[in-house]
Amino acid sequence: MNMRIEDEIKQSKPFKSDYQKAAVNMLFTQGWIMEHMRNLFQPFNITVKQYNILRILKGAGKPISTSVIRERLIDKMSDTTRIIDRMLAKGLVEKNNCKSDKRLVDITISNKGTELLKQIESKSKDMDRIFSALTLDETKKLNLLLDKLRG
Repeated sequence: MNMRIEDEIKQSKPFKSDYQKAAVNMLFTQGWIMEHMRNLFQPFNITVKQYNILRILKGAGKPISTSVIRERLIDKMSDTTRIIDRMLAKGLVEKNNCKSDKRLVDITISNKGTELLKQIESKSKDMDRIFSALTLDETKKLNLLLDKLRG
């Protein structure tokens, strides 16, 4: 059953426009998805932002600076240094001085971080289930529309 955004936020007056409704709907849905993801990551003692950083480091395949990580983050407002320090304390990443620029530090995913990422990714069907109300074709269309919106 589809739950209209008006019902979800208990709004009695109509939106001023469909564009405004779409914006509110996207913001609400983003919060809904984040809540589901937080619940998925909770047993692993990791946040959504930490998971995002682990994926960035794994994808890079080599040491990268905190500034490069920040550029690739979904949430650009994140305090990258603070998050990485927490991950360092958990043993998920390693930090070394950058050989080419002493002002920078290079971050790599540790063996423990790689193993944790494998455990989390084994639950990828649980992550996919967030979108179970959509068909694969609808999901592809949604991706195209979101890319177009940002385009």
